[in-house]
Amino acid sequence: QILSGKKYITPSLAEELVSHLDNPTDKAPHELLSDREYETLLLFAKGKTVSAIAKELSLGIPTVSTYRARILEKMGMKNNAEIANYAIRNNLVG
Repeated sequence: QILSGKKYITPSLAEELVSHLDNPTDKAPHELLSDREYETLLLFAKGKTVSAIAKELSLGIPTVSTYRARILEKMGMKNNAEIANYAIRNNLVG
């Protein structure tokens, strides 16, 4: 590639470039969530369970579980404690 005058990007650099496209640095992680994911994040941050959130939002438990998985993935978190900690640190819940 380089010898023929073209640019070469390593697979790891390509991965990092794509991650910046997915998460522009000027936005807070919670701003990348859909409205429903954000609403779900706030309820998890308040200590609600999946079943309680499903009931409150009139959703199925699998749907709430999917939202939780998307929140964790998009925000690079591992559990509900990290969600709550983030929400408190960023003044999303009182």
